[in-house]
Amino acid sequence: MRKPRDIDTELAALAERAAALKARRVTQLGELVIASGADALGADILMGALSAAAAEKNDQTRSQWRQRGEAVFRGERTRTSAACATRNDPKAGASSSPDAPG
Repeated sequence: MRKPRDIDTELAALAERAAALKARRVTQLGELVIASGADALGADILMGALSAAAAEKNDQTRSQWRQRGEAVFRGERTRTSAACATRNDPKAGASSSPDAPG
């Protein structure tokens, strides 16, 4: 005779795993906010920006954002981050072009 399955135990294990995955996702999203420097923004500004991004329907804009995000994850400096560095430190862009790696 087969051993009966303990459905309650399996459901509890699945619920525990789902909670762990949700906590991991929240942690990763927080790390993403910090890594992007967006933690310096106020919660209201960050919420507005994220809401606008979520509502964006223009595929070209989304594609540009995706490319910039992928470049950041690959460790490349984007033109925008290089331009910001140049604006914040006048000596930063004096000897190299903004498109130069590094």
